[in-house]
Amino acid sequence: MADDQPFPPGARRAVRPTAVIDCPACGELAGRGYPTCLVCAELVDQFWTLDWRPLVEVAGLPELELAELVLLEDVGKLPWTCTDVAMTLLRCPACGAELGTGDLPCLRCRVADENRWAWDHMGYPTRMTGNEHAMRVARMVLRAPHRHRETIVQGWRLTMPFLLLGELPTTSQAQRIRAHVLAERYDELARCRSLRELAGLPSVPWRKEV
Repeated sequence: MADDQPFPPGARRAVRPTAVIDCPACGELAGRGYPTCLVCAELVDQFWTLDWRPLVEVAGLPELELAELVLLEDVGKLPWTCTDVAMTLLRCPACGAELGTGDLPCLRCRVADENRWAWDHMGYPTRMTGNEHAMRVARMVLRAPHRHRETIVQGWRLTMPFLLLGELPTTSQAQRIRAHVLAERYDELARCRSLRELAGLPSVPWRKEV
């Protein structure tokens, strides 16, 4: 199953969109409705599934059996996307949720989720770009929003359409977007159609409890 190349890159088979578009199904910027909107889910997950399908064809095994084997492989033998797809297919034997997405008290999900990031720690930045890492984090957060603070979920939801283009917020852009999210300006942010616009909303006084 393994590629001869150590740390084979992932998420590079899909054709990147050249501009953000409105999703015809949910009306959000395409990708922002992930994973509940089927059109947004297909747009995002193609970056993962196009790496997974050749593996399935070569292995000639049922997907669930293959998924189990993929998670037993040494870190760096397969693209990181294949690990993610395997975890999406499998259920946690302890809580029954998609592996790695169960409620925080589930130890097995916590360990599985922690183990997935070994690829990033060992392969970045030579085998994985900052944009690819951000896409991976965004997908994981949006698949398990109950495991993260709402402001974190909103931040990744807002930026997902631009990550699909291959963009990556600068540190200062990410800080400004986060500040606007914390200021409860999500609706304003959701109307922005570029990262520059998203990070460029004028500052306003923080809302205070009455």
